[in-house]
Amino acid sequence: EKDGVELTREETFKYRFKKDGKKQYLIINESTKEDSGHYTVKTNGGVSVAELIVQEKKLEVYQSIADLTVKARDQAVFKCEVSDENVKGIWLKNGKEVIPDERIKISHIGRIHKLTIEDVTPEDEADYSFIPQGFAYNLSAKLQFLEVKIDFVPREEPPKIHLDCLGQSPDTIVVVAGNKLRLDVPVSGDPTPTVIWQKVNKRNDLVRNNDDSMTPSENSSDLNTDNKLLFESEGRVRVEMHEDHCVFIIEGAEKEDEGVYRVILKNPVGEDKADITVKVIDVPDPPEAPTISNIGEDYCTVQWQPPKYDGGQPVLGYILERKKKKSYRWMRLNFDLLKELSYEAKRMIEGVVYEMRIYAVNSIGMSRPSPASQPFMPIAPPSEPTHFTVEDVSDSTVSLKWRPPERIGAGGLDGYMVEYCKEGSTEWIPALPGLTERTSALIKDLVTGDKLYFRIKAINLAGESGAATIKEPVTVQEILQRPKFWLPRHLRQTLVKKVGETINIVIPFQGKPRPKITWLKDGQTIDSKDVGIRNSSSDTILFIRKAELHHSGAYEVTLQIENMSDKVAITIQIIDKPGPPQNIKLVDVWGFNAALEWTPPQDDGNAQILGYTVQKADKKTMEWYTVFDHYRRTNCIVSDLIMGNEYFFRIFSENLCGLSETAATTKNPAHIQKTGTTYKPPCYKEHDFSEAPKFTHPLVDRSVIAGYNTTLSCAVRGIPKPKILWFKNKMDLSGDAKYRMFSKQGVLTLEIRKPTPFDGGIYTCKAVNESGEAEIECRLDVRGNQ
Repeated sequence: EKDGVELTREETFKYRFKKDGKKQYLIINESTKEDSGHYTVKTNGGVSVAELIVQEKKLEVYQSIADLTVKARDQAVFKCEVSDENVKGIWLKNGKEVIPDERIKISHIGRIHKLTIEDVTPEDEADYSFIPQGFAYNLSAKLQFLEVKIDFVPREEPPKIHLDCLGQSPDTIVVVAGNKLRLDVPVSGDPTPTVIWQKVNKRNDLVRNNDDSMTPSENSSDLNTDNKLLFESEGRVRVEMHEDHCVFIIEGAEKEDEGVYRVILKNPVGEDKADITVKVIDVPDPPEAPTISNIGEDYCTVQWQPPKYDGGQPVLGYILERKKKKSYRWMRLNFDLLKELSYEAKRMIEGVVYEMRIYAVNSIGMSRPSPASQPFMPIAPPSEPTHFTVEDVSDSTVSLKWRPPERIGAGGLDGYMVEYCKEGSTEWIPALPGLTERTSALIKDLVTGDKLYFRIKAINLAGESGAATIKEPVTVQEILQRPKFWLPRHLRQTLVKKVGETINIVIPFQGKPRPKITWLKDGQTIDSKDVGIRNSSSDTILFIRKAELHHSGAYEVTLQIENMSDKVAITIQIIDKPGPPQNIKLVDVWGFNAALEWTPPQDDGNAQILGYTVQKADKKTMEWYTVFDHYRRTNCIVSDLIMGNEYFFRIFSENLCGLSETAATTKNPAHIQKTGTTYKPPCYKEHDFSEAPKFTHPLVDRSVIAGYNTTLSCAVRGIPKPKILWFKNKMDLSGDAKYRMFSKQGVLTLEIRKPTPFDGGIYTCKAVNESGEAEIECRLDVRGNQ
């Protein structure tokens, strides 16, 4: 984890995880300052935390190059030492790269960089700089050529500026922004001339010729009011006056310091002037925010424009960075500079929001980053819809259906676009207004007889999918299909419903063109006021809101297409509760018994009588008690009546709907009274059911593994139920908690919990009751767990 957030293997391979035995490694590729933080590693045994501090790579200058003054034919050596021996660099002379030759040597040994000039000449006098690659450093020094002067008799001499280039084009001095510019201009003249420095406004220093060309004006040496005079001896931009030379200094050069600087010498004998161009070079300005286009599933095209200011040096290339919108860590996408103004970024995660930014790079260094691009999300069009088929065709319509694409992606699905094309044409016409979200479509208002090709595309934010196409053309015409019913299984037998229930019969069918449907009941036309019938192109429905007994009967439905037909029959049985039984009679009364007879009910409720319920009630309490339930006969004998009481009897009939609403009741009570003879029940000798214990299933010798619960089982019978005792090596196990005994319906079980080799031995089961006893034994071996 970093700062409490779990680290995962990202598509950028920023983090790598390595395991070496018991050691775990976290490897961070190309660490940046954003990688600073607290890192935690967690296991199920502990936690360890460490802090990582990432510092910017800095270059220190141990020894800077120094100004040199040499004579003709001498050797000039510029030497500097930096902190990193791997850093390379270039040497500049007045801002131009020094090219080694037989006289000029450049060396790099360890941290020391040298520029050696043999046989120094006046042309070697210049400003020399060393620029380390990748760092905004500029180590500068000046080489002065010392001339041997011969004293002459003093005489008046006009002023003279001694510079290398005093032609029509001014001398150019290049300085890196932020560095110091020191310009020493040797001068001569007798008497000592007056030195004037000014920054020239070139617009006032040119005159227009007759041919519209621009040439310097004759009075360009005059001080124009727009030219800025420089007098300061202190501050960032200043001038210094000496007897044989003058010095122009800029501390920390800025872009505004660029321009043409003019030095003017005057004495009574004459005057001289020279223009020196100062060019300040810097890192480029940051480019404008890049634009994102051609966004795909895991890629996009990034485009940008060059920076408005290139820093005075040509832009060598660009560096592109990317980050997730909610992240603060930018990831570099290229290590070689991009020469073009566009780049195809890849290996992004679909559905994640990203931002891009650009750096411009010149020979001085890398610009500040551009503003971030507008956030964007890589998404891809879905794949083409699947299982695209024609479901139905009529004289003017075509019904299509399909399934969603196999891959929809993070962009979701906005809908489907359905198009058709006539045979022989290449123009695809939208079949529906706009997109449809359904996976089926009915294309209407087509011309009968046309042959059409159909295709469908899935659409989302990223665009259109590939097209799913029906390869063969579809002819717009009705297809003749033989009529046929698809009768549901539950309608193939009698449909039984109770009075008052709703009947809803749905019978699917097929047939084209749309068939004629006819319903009959018992051979007669059905009354539409009593029974509702609704027909569609694929099924017919018979609907009865509240069933009555007269709705029972045989229904027949017929499909007719021209001379073809199909029919099915359905039997509906409406049932109701039956009426009460008839002609109930109290046939006889004797002892504690009463005999009853009756006849079946006149109304069976259009269902078979399943039985009768017989109840009795004492005349004193008139509380009814059921004597028989679901009784199938039409006569019965009610027993166990109480002597001296009077009883009424009633009977309900029963069918599939339940008991009848009313019951048939005896008119006169049955009086139970004592008769002249006393009934004596016969005396039987009580049978002795006792039985001595006997084992019906023996114990079996077993060999088990130590540590796993095991059981010993046997079966016993005996009356009364015998008492069971378990023994190990003749020792009673009743009080030992290691053993559990079970007895269920004669099956005896002894459970031994986690046995050890010590638990091996002879186990005996003994059963004892009043009639005798029996015992059985077995051997148990317990093997060690190896």
